[in-house]
Amino acid sequence: MTAAPGLAADRHRPSPFADFGLSGTPGTEAFWAAARTPLSVPSPDGGWVALFLWRGSPARVVFESWSEPVPLRRFGDTDCWYAEVAMPERLRVTYQLLADEGAYADPLNPAGAGGDRSLAATPDAPPQPHWPLVGADDVLPLPRTRLRWASERLGGRRTVRVHPAGGGGPVVVLLDGDDWLHLHPATTAFDSAVAAGEMPPVTLVFLPVKDREAEFGCRPGLWEAVRDELLPLVAESGVPADPGRLVVAGQSLGGLSALHAALDFPELVSRVAVQSGSFWWSPEAVGAADPLGGPPGGALAGRLRKHPGLSGLRVAFDVGEHETRMLPHCEAVESLAEAAGATVRVSRSPSGHDRVGWRHALLRDVAWALG
Repeated sequence: MTAAPGLAADRHRPSPFADFGLSGTPGTEAFWAAARTPLSVPSPDGGWVALFLWRGSPARVVFESWSEPVPLRRFGDTDCWYAEVAMPERLRVTYQLLADEGAYADPLNPAGAGGDRSLAATPDAPPQPHWPLVGADDVLPLPRTRLRWASERLGGRRTVRVHPAGGGGPVVVLLDGDDWLHLHPATTAFDSAVAAGEMPPVTLVFLPVKDREAEFGCRPGLWEAVRDELLPLVAESGVPADPGRLVVAGQSLGGLSALHAALDFPELVSRVAVQSGSFWWSPEAVGAADPLGGPPGGALAGRLRKHPGLSGLRVAFDVGEHETRMLPHCEAVESLAEAAGATVRVSRSPSGHDRVGWRHALLRDVAWALG
C-alpha cells in the first residue's frame, strides 16, 4: 500500500487540507489546536483517502498487518507532516507513528490502544457497540480478583485476572488475556453487553501467555494445565463461575490452540470463538520462508478430515475480510468442521489481522457459543 496521490505541499495555499474539513494555515498554533486525525473523504477510485498529521520530525504511519508503512511528507518549511493514505471500503485498523525518537500513538486521535497505538476506521466501518473510547494515556480498569498461578506443567508463575461480568456465570477463557486487559477494555465491553441483554452473565478468565509459539503450537500441555491447575484455582477463588459451560476465545495462534483444545479435550472444551485462527499452521510451515504458502487449513485440516464426529462442538469463526492470504486456510477449516458435525457460525470482520477488528466478533461470538 502506498500513499494516495493528492495534495501538493504549496505553502501559499491557506488551507491545503480544506477537503478534509481542516481550516487554518498548517503549522500555526490555531491549526494544531483544531486538528484531529485521521480524517477521511471518498476516493474517486472507490474506497477512501485518509489524512494523517504529525507535528515535528520526519515520521511514518505504521499499520498493523494491513499495509506497508507510509512516509509522511513535510508541508513547506513548517512543522506539519502529513500523509494521504488510500484505504479500502470497510476497514478498522491499529496504527502508530514511527519517528527517529520512537513509536507513538497519534496525539491528534482520541482513540487509543495502549500507550503507543491508535485506532482508525473508515466512515463505512460498522460500529463496535460496548467498546468505549480509550485514550493512549488512559489506564484500563483491572479485575479485582487476581490469581497467582504457579504451573507445574507450564513452568513459571503468571498472574491470571478473573472478572464476573454481570455477577458471573459460564467461564470464558480469553487467550492472550493481557492484551484484553491492557490494550482493549474487555471487562467494560463484556459488562456493557451483559447489561444490554446481549449475552448472559459470564466469568472472564484472562489467560496470559509467556511463549505464544510454544504454548499455542498444538501441544496438549497448555490445556492439561488449564484443566488440572487453572480451573481449580478459579473454583477456589470465590468468584461465581460455572466451568461446566466453558467457552474458549482465541485469536491468531490462540484461535488455533482453542480449536485444537476442542479436538483434544472435548470433555473440557465444546464451545469456541475463533478470530483469524492461524490455520496455516503445520510443523513444516513453522519457520518456512512462506508459512502461509502450504495446503489450505494446514495440519488441522488433516485432523478434521479424519475426525469421527464433532456433533458436540459449537464453534464461531471470524476472520478479517482484508486478510486475503488467511481466507483460504480459514475457509477450509470452517467447511471441514461443519462437515464433521460441528455447529458452525461463520462471519467476516472489516479488518486485517488486527485485534481492533476482532473486538465486536469476540462479544457476539461468545454470546452465540453459549447458545
